[in-house]
Amino acid sequence: MIDTLIQYFNYEMVRYAFITGILISLCSSLLGVTLVLKRFSFISDGLSHVAFGGICIASVLKASVKPFVIKFSESFTLKIDFSSNMPLVLAVTIISAIILLKSGNSNSKKIKGDAAIAMISVSSLAIGYLLMNRFNTSSNLSGDVCSTLFGSTSILTLTKKDVWLCTILSILMIVLFVVFYNKIFAVTFDEAFATAVGTKAQVYNLFIAIIIAIIVVLAMNLVGSLLISALVIFPALCSMKLFKSFKAVTISSAVISVLCSVTGLIISILQGTPVGSTIVATDLAAFIICTIVGKFL
Repeated sequence: MIDTLIQYFNYEMVRYAFITGILISLCSSLLGVTLVLKRFSFISDGLSHVAFGGICIASVLKASVKPFVIKFSESFTLKIDFSSNMPLVLAVTIISAIILLKSGNSNSKKIKGDAAIAMISVSSLAIGYLLMNRFNTSSNLSGDVCSTLFGSTSILTLTKKDVWLCTILSILMIVLFVVFYNKIFAVTFDEAFATAVGTKAQVYNLFIAIIIAIIVVLAMNLVGSLLISALVIFPALCSMKLFKSFKAVTISSAVISVLCSVTGLIISILQGTPVGSTIVATDLAAFIICTIVGKFL
């Protein structure tokens, strides 16, 4: 088995998959603790559906709209190209995260946070699939939808450009989390007190929402849009079964998330199972083990 795994690592796509998987699982686990404690963990599921709709829109634009050039002067020309999905999907998901945050924190709105998440989720899924079906951007529509929803093959088809983008964004997310750790801690446990002592809670809530949106877009390549919530929530729940302090839970959540992702990728490659589903099943197994171990601590 070890010889077979070593042989697989000779392939560039497998190395890319492990690099991306480790970085994404690390980023998603850090904010997963905050989301669970703030009882707002379902936002990752809602944003994943929004990202699916964004990918469908980007695919339609890529297939039907040619790049166009805006010439400002002889030395400066702006080229708008729809060949890359990432910028549009990121923009759509970040805007939706801000809208969901505002609806969740406002008591004057008639549409509350949970209702807004449900409404945006189902609307994005429906509109995305409708666009893909109507404009028929691929000869294998069912396969593309399955890959996007469950991440069945996309993690093994990453390009060097995708890996570099994921690496840069992941490192940026980790650095921002470390720098603003104390503020995130304060906003997570007592937002009212944090506001009273001068912390701009709304700004840091917005910061958290934007990071979540970026993580969701990155994680779609790993587990698919329907399974992202598991990547965010399970490691945090596992850690809470074992530890009590916020710092210990955050660190252990990151470790558990990376181990589960690596284990899931190894099993998937050796056994030929879908990557996303295998990683989520591994996270579920880890949660069961942590629950049993936690009863004896």
